[in-house]
Amino acid sequence: MGILVGFAPWIVYWVLVGNVPFETAVLVALGIAVAGLVVGRAKKAPGLTFEIGAVATFSVLAILTFVTDQSFMEQWMQPLSNAGIFLIALVGALIGKPFVREFAAAGRPDEVVKSDLFKRITSVLTWIWVAAFAGMTVSSAIPPIVQGDATILDTKTPLSFLCYWVIPFAFMGLAALASRILPDKMTLSDDVVRETSFVAYSEAAIDELYYLAQEHANREVGAGKEAYNVKVGGMGMALTGDDSRKSWPSTYQVRDRRH
Repeated sequence: MGILVGFAPWIVYWVLVGNVPFETAVLVALGIAVAGLVVGRAKKAPGLTFEIGAVATFSVLAILTFVTDQSFMEQWMQPLSNAGIFLIALVGALIGKPFVREFAAAGRPDEVVKSDLFKRITSVLTWIWVAAFAGMTVSSAIPPIVQGDATILDTKTPLSFLCYWVIPFAFMGLAALASRILPDKMTLSDDVVRETSFVAYSEAAIDELYYLAQEHANREVGAGKEAYNVKVGGMGMALTGDDSRKSWPSTYQVRDRRH
């Protein structure tokens, strides 16, 4: 749901542009982007990078609608909006804040968010979306470059409606499909030995460590599964600023929960 809210300004803009005056489409999208940023910060929701990027993009587009002519808007407003979301996703990935991870982390326990599997899945999905947004940008820039009088309102010239609309949103649809399929494909199989860590007091006895490791692993595997073959590493690391507790490495495998 979070990522859908993040996409809301763009979805509204793409629905309205070409069907209402450009100024109306951009200002409505900008209003939704600002509202999303305000509400998101008030609720401390994820997606700050994406929200700020949306406000910045639609602010620039709003300025352009009042300083450029109708011909420019019909040719370039669609490529520019695609370029905006592409740059937001790309910058987020490059600075270590991939937007898919920001939204997917909402409501998940820290041990899941910090796991290598979660990071790998969200990183791959983010780059898939970056590639899709790049394809959308390139495709929508072809008509005004190749055909000087191209317009997003042209429904008769194949170059215009294919490159402005059909191909870009086909890219978006494929990225959404990948976001639905890939996480299941990338999930670790049950027989793989998984690595994790848990926190315990420095003076905890070995049986206490194994109990805590078992409980921690069971929380990670989720409903319908249970951890087994749990092993605790021989060396715990003291927590920064708290010598009374240590972070202990552990490994485990997963099987269906026994009733």
